[in-house]
Amino acid sequence: MSGLTLALSKGRIFEETLPLLRAAGIEVLEDPETSRKLILPTNRDGVRVVLVRASDVPTYVQYGGADLGVAGRDVLHEQALAQGGSHGLYQPLDLKIARCRMSVATRADFDYAAAVKQGSRIRVATKYTEIARQHFADKGVHVDLIKLYGSMELAPLTGLADAIVDLVSTGGTLRANKLVEVEQIMDISSRLVVNQAALKLKRDTLRPLIDAFAGAVAA
Repeated sequence: MSGLTLALSKGRIFEETLPLLRAAGIEVLEDPETSRKLILPTNRDGVRVVLVRASDVPTYVQYGGADLGVAGRDVLHEQALAQGGSHGLYQPLDLKIARCRMSVATRADFDYAAAVKQGSRIRVATKYTEIARQHFADKGVHVDLIKLYGSMELAPLTGLADAIVDLVSTGGTLRANKLVEVEQIMDISSRLVVNQAALKLKRDTLRPLIDAFAGAVAA
């Protein structure tokens, strides 16, 4: 293999991608938590890992800053909606890692079902404004969307919003803040995304890597 750049985000996706890389014979030689480098070498000449924000992975792959990457379905779906339904990325594999779900949550004392039934206009805080907009539009629910980037749980607790749309893994953070999951929007896992041009120009190096990932996921 030569000349391949893989875009990953730090944290759970990075950690859960490592076994898949090992199955393809690739070892990342530095720990992103201790290294200050943003481009990490691997044991394969010409194969490198670039560390970017999770929300930037599809952009790096789409515009050729990376040949392939690993991105959550939440990020991919949000960006596809923002771009009119497509972002021109080839998605050959659901890697079945970093699993969670996207849900609507409210304070335990907020009657969400009644608010929705009565056609009340509710305020929803989220960083996934496109997904939330589509979800509530499909249900015929009127919402005012408030874009936040962190600590979603605070929004209902401070009266900023009636509900939040966010990722839920165990639900522990919701429970700790006396919030309840009232509706599930979609299951989330991470996908392999590949640059369309790289797929043609670097087919001989990309295909074995994709096949090795597929074998590791199946196993």
